[in-house]
Amino acid sequence: MFPINDHLAIPEDEFSWTFARSGGPGGQNVNKVASKAQLRWSLAANTSIPEAVKERLRLAHLSRVTTEGDFLIVSQESRDQEQNRELCLEKLVAFVLRAATVPKARRKTKPTKASQRRRLDAKRHAADRKNDRRSDGND
Repeated sequence: MFPINDHLAIPEDEFSWTFARSGGPGGQNVNKVASKAQLRWSLAANTSIPEAVKERLRLAHLSRVTTEGDFLIVSQESRDQEQNRELCLEKLVAFVLRAATVPKARRKTKPTKASQRRRLDAKRHAADRKNDRRSDGND
């Protein structure tokens, strides 16, 4: 099990790893070593994460979800394959933790009487200023 926090963990057999040649720095080594790590995690098959968290994760990162329902994370920041693998896992933890926090419900509020009055006074002042600029037509 891969721990996310005290309450959430993902079975590691749900992860599918692929490695490819990475772009960026690396000199001649970049043409020989597959250091780019790509993590696929099947959201649809997962049972350890609550549905609400999975849905928030899916909606927050639509571009990372494939048509098969896999959550895709890529890292090619390092020259080392193992380090890129760990970076993918760190990104996954950050994404799941952000989705695990329930967003605060927005409460509708009304503007105060004073703010409404200030807004209307500002509009009236702007209209008066424009009227002062206008010529009488007697020119």
